[in-house]
Amino acid sequence: MADKNLIKHALNVTRTQNFAGWYQEVISEGDLAEESGVRGCMVIRPWGYGIWERIQKLMDAEIKAAGVDNCYFPLFIPLSFFEKEADHVDGFAKEMAVVTHHRLVGDGKGKLIPDPESKLEEPLVVRPTSETVIGAAMSRWVQSWRDLPLMVNQWANVVRWEMRTRMFLRTSEFLWQEGHTAHVDREDALKETMRALEMYRAFAEGPLAMPVVAGEKPENERFPGAVATYSIEAMMQDGKALQAGTSHYLGTGFAESSGIRYQDKEGSQQYAHTTSWGVSTRLIGGVIMTHGDDDGLRCPPQIAPHQIIIIPMLRDNDDDEVVLEYCRTLRTELLALSAFGEPLRVLLDTKATKASNKRWSWVKKGAPIIVEVGPRDVSEGKAAVLRRDRLYKDDGKLATAFTPRAEFVSGAVAMIEDIQATLYAEAKARMDANIRRDVTDLATHFAGDEAGFAGWVEVQWARPTGAALDKIVEQLKALKLTMRNSPLEAAAVDGACFFTGEPAVERILIGRTY
Repeated sequence: MADKNLIKHALNVTRTQNFAGWYQEVISEGDLAEESGVRGCMVIRPWGYGIWERIQKLMDAEIKAAGVDNCYFPLFIPLSFFEKEADHVDGFAKEMAVVTHHRLVGDGKGKLIPDPESKLEEPLVVRPTSETVIGAAMSRWVQSWRDLPLMVNQWANVVRWEMRTRMFLRTSEFLWQEGHTAHVDREDALKETMRALEMYRAFAEGPLAMPVVAGEKPENERFPGAVATYSIEAMMQDGKALQAGTSHYLGTGFAESSGIRYQDKEGSQQYAHTTSWGVSTRLIGGVIMTHGDDDGLRCPPQIAPHQIIIIPMLRDNDDDEVVLEYCRTLRTELLALSAFGEPLRVLLDTKATKASNKRWSWVKKGAPIIVEVGPRDVSEGKAAVLRRDRLYKDDGKLATAFTPRAEFVSGAVAMIEDIQATLYAEAKARMDANIRRDVTDLATHFAGDEAGFAGWVEVQWARPTGAALDKIVEQLKALKLTMRNSPLEAAAVDGACFFTGEPAVERILIGRTY
């Protein structure tokens, strides 16, 4: 058996050497995204954007199936809209990008400057989130209990002026969906909050093959202005947590500030109960850090823009057209098949590049199945098949299987489905193995582990508030730790709070985070 440490991988940086550097190299070498020239903003390249399009398509179907309608709201929001909701504006004040002028003029020295005479009467905030502007619209659209529930969603970009940025995970501009709903009462709004949370959990563990823990955020981690915030937390390969999606019950606070009122069945005026929920391109970062290896990304088949790549091995001779025709026929046969309720997505890569270079390019991108076809394969009726999730054999060589064409075609769907299941099973086993419930001293457990490989710790929790909670938050901050969420499916409590000694009411996860 070969020493796996001696295998020459496609990337120059390994996960164990430098996880942050490895992450950036996966993005670069996998043609997922690149720097844009604007600090904190990125260009999402076709393969990376193709993954986002898959996420968008699949999730949009789930959103619409729940009775939510898509719409679009302005990128620019009057500052006065935010000032109506004090907690909300305080939560986003440091991240807001603000437009104050509407025209540029020359300064006489070859430079352009804002025209002093074009100053706006009211500054406009570049959308960090849309509760306020959608609240203003809902106040016009909702008049009677018959208008509720009102449920809308938009796919858009938002801007939050981040100081420390990392592609996909934390950027100044990112893409997302944001759902906003209004309801007659708390019960109905909470039902929608939990529906959205479950949608995110199922989506992460389904199409993304990314296991998560769904739960409620502690008081200090709530969305600004929310009554309750729920999240799905995913564990990355370095043991750190990634908040992969959130769902918020907003109570009547936003309705009161925006004037979202309705006449109930008895004729009285009531404030609506509202919710908001969203996920973003951060999910792509989560997929990279959950499934990537030292050769690049391993893309779950359900979100892969192309699930099978066919690479003809051309020699610039008379055999080339025969090989190409064989590949075209193979692609046609595969396109007639379906996995996960959709036709297989199959690409025939005919770029004028060496076949071996194309193979490694697709390995780094994470294409689930890579098929190479040369003249000998044609004459023998075979194909050289490589599964991205099982790249190497025990001897360290590529695990290429020379498979009869008919056999490969007949088993392609099962192989695609098995790759999806394998990626999830690997990640689930890793997450389960790295949640500790026997830790008695956080400082000792996480000592010398700023990279995060210590995983998460689950402790019993009494839900302290006020000064008691602030003290705990500061203690954790000193250890570079945060409270992630209180798992909805945690075991029952059976003792005292880890921090206060008071009777516990739930359990909570502690760890390092992105």
